[in-house]
Amino acid sequence: MAKKQRKVRAEFRKNRTPRTRTSDWTRRFQRDDLDLEAAVHEERIGKNDLTRRRTILAAQADFEGAPGAPWCFDIDPSVCRPGRVLSVMGLLSTVQAADGCVYRCATRRLLKTISTDQRHVVAAGDRVWFRPAEGTSEHEGIIEAIEPRHGVLAREVRGRQQILVTNVDRVLVVASAAEPPLKPNLIDRLLVAAEKGGANAVVCLNKIDLADPAALEPVAGVYARMGYPVLLLSATTGFGIDRFRRVLRDHASAVVGQSGVGKSSLLNAVEPGLDLATAPVSRETEKGRHTTTNARLIPLSFGGYVVDTPGMRQFQLWDVAPDEVLNYFRDLRPYVNGCRFPNCTHTHESHCAVKDAVADGRLDERRYESYLRLRAGEME
Repeated sequence: MAKKQRKVRAEFRKNRTPRTRTSDWTRRFQRDDLDLEAAVHEERIGKNDLTRRRTILAAQADFEGAPGAPWCFDIDPSVCRPGRVLSVMGLLSTVQAADGCVYRCATRRLLKTISTDQRHVVAAGDRVWFRPAEGTSEHEGIIEAIEPRHGVLAREVRGRQQILVTNVDRVLVVASAAEPPLKPNLIDRLLVAAEKGGANAVVCLNKIDLADPAALEPVAGVYARMGYPVLLLSATTGFGIDRFRRVLRDHASAVVGQSGVGKSSLLNAVEPGLDLATAPVSRETEKGRHTTTNARLIPLSFGGYVVDTPGMRQFQLWDVAPDEVLNYFRDLRPYVNGCRFPNCTHTHESHCAVKDAVADGRLDERRYESYLRLRAGEME
């Protein structure tokens, strides 16, 4: 059954309408280039010139609980085909159709000019409808509509939302035991972003061959007690690769983490033949080098697919209010009802059950400090 259509008033960006009046009168007068007889002596501005809103036809289901979905316009199934976005590079997206053919697609102008808080309207993993180009032998097309999303991983970049990947059910947060050093606070941010986007999170500690396993036990134990699966891995020695492969099998997964932790190396280990680019960590700065430049959806031979994302050195949460941070901390939530004040922020109040649990050693002190940093909006 076709989706019920309804008319919706949509907001468009300023560059959708041209400038309504001339503003270079002085420059034209100084250049003696002003024709007073041809100039407009009165100006009437209609309703369409005062607004950037248009009436569009879209599927009603797209406006009922579809998180992060841009728009799904009325499309003609006899002309358009469903597909999956494999990667986005500049103005072009690589889309795989249902029959396996890959198309290089531009994005419909109506999609690009709708006023949203997103940096790019199309992201890796999107399910789209595209119209193949006619009269050409090249596999090219136009993305006409984007289906509602789930399992979204996003962050804030310069005040706007950057969607890293969509439509995944698992987010594998990869960190390294050494080279570069372990950053538990960055893991916390990625776990919050995964839970907010509706995806299950798995903590992966790579390069355990470079560290003492006993030193990793406190960090791994904290996340394991909260219910997150924790994998100890080594792409160099092959330790834990079989378990890593079982986690990826028959699932839609995204691999995220800072630069240099070995995300691409792990994927090369579980899927021979990928030949993803890798680079050693800088000895001077002990930071990773960017080898993955854009998110890429990779089908796996043993079932499912994975999205290899670019490395990051900091991660700013998107659309998480200070009072909402606690909702994404599994270990702090059970103590909230024990606080004396119902609006306790767990930062300075007296008779706070969360603070008492930290003082008694029932809560990890580093996790509590991470909560305070996230609530204050500080970046790693």
